[in-house]
Amino acid sequence: MHIEEMIDAMRALGHEVKVVAPLVNQGAGRMGGGVDWVHRLKAMLPKAVYELMELAYSVVAYRNLMAAAHDFKPDVIYERYNLFLLAGLMAKRSLGVPLLLEVNAPLVFERSQHSGGLALTSLARWAEGRAWQGADAVLPVTVVLAGYVRAYGVPPERIHVIPNGINRAHFANAPSTAKAKAALGLQGRVVLGFTGFVRDWHGVDRIVDWMGSPGAPKNTHLLVVGDGPVRAELEAQARHLGLAERVTFTGVIHRDRVPAQVAAFDIALQPAVTPYASPLKLMEYLVLGKAVIAPATPNLQEVLCDGVNALLFDETQAGSLEDALSRLCSDGALRERLAQGATDTIDRLELTWLGNARKVLRLMGVSA
Repeated sequence: MHIEEMIDAMRALGHEVKVVAPLVNQGAGRMGGGVDWVHRLKAMLPKAVYELMELAYSVVAYRNLMAAAHDFKPDVIYERYNLFLLAGLMAKRSLGVPLLLEVNAPLVFERSQHSGGLALTSLARWAEGRAWQGADAVLPVTVVLAGYVRAYGVPPERIHVIPNGINRAHFANAPSTAKAKAALGLQGRVVLGFTGFVRDWHGVDRIVDWMGSPGAPKNTHLLVVGDGPVRAELEAQARHLGLAERVTFTGVIHRDRVPAQVAAFDIALQPAVTPYASPLKLMEYLVLGKAVIAPATPNLQEVLCDGVNALLFDETQAGSLEDALSRLCSDGALRERLAQGATDTIDRLELTWLGNARKVLRLMGVSA
C-alpha cells in the first residue's frame, strides 16, 4: 500500500513515474500475488543458498532498471528497501542520479528475530549497510527506525523521517458510525475494532479475555476487519468464554470496503506494536476520527499524545490495557474528545500520501 500510494501521489502532483518490479507482481491483483512459488522455494532450500540467491537477484533487478532507464531517463530513483537488494544503488552509480530509499523496517534485525533467523548474518549486515550508506536520502518511517539507520554511520543530514500516511479521498465517503453499525447489525453496541492481519503478538486475545471479565460492559462487540493465522484460536477463545456472538471477523476484504467497516468502530485498537513501525492501521483510525487505545511506545508517541488523540497504556504494567478499555467504554465524552483529536492529527502532522510525496519532492529540489 505504501509504495502504491506514493506512486499515485507523485503522479497526482504532475510527475512521471516508471515502475520497475518483478513481473510476477505486476497486475497480480492482490498483495503478494503470484509469489507462492517463492515461498515454496525458500522452504526447500538451505537458508544460506536462498540468501545468496537474494543477493544475486540484484543483478537481475539492476539489468531491469537500466533497461527501463534507457528510454525513461529518470531524474531520481525511489526504492523500497529490501534486504540483499543493491540494484538501486548500482543503477544510481551507473546513471548518475540520486537514490531515495524508503525504509519500513531494519530487516537484518527483523529477520534475525523471526522465521528461524539468518544464515549469513555478516553478509546481511554488509548489504544493509551498503544500501543505507549509499543512498542520497534514507526515508525511515519513524524516528526510532532512524536510530537503526544512524547506527550504520549514515550522516543525520541524509536521514529524513517520513511516517506512513493516508489517502483522504479513499475515506471521504465513509458512512457515519451509526449508519456503519446499522449496516452490520451492531446498533446499541460499543464496537471495539481492529484492522489487519492478526498475529499472536498483536494481543487481540487480551481484548477477548477482557470482554469475558465481570467488569466489562455486556454491550461490547469486537469487530476484526481482516483475517490472520490466529483467527481460529480467537474464535475458539470467544466460544469458550460465551462470547461467540460478540466477536466478528470480516475475513479478507477489498481495500475499498475497509472504510465502511472501520467507520463502525467506537474504539480503535492497537494493543501492541513493533517498536520501530509506523502502523498503517493507525492512520486509518485517525482519519476516520476514532478513539484509539494504544501502548505508550516511543514510535507511537511520535504521532499519539495521551488524552489528546489516544488513550495510551503502559505495556509493561499488568492490567493497563484492560483498565484503559474499561475507562474508555464507560466514558462517551472522552471517546468524543479523542475522536476529534484524532481527526485534527492528520492535518497537524500532514499525515497524507500527498503530503509525503511533497516532502520527498522537496528533498529532490523539485517543486510539488
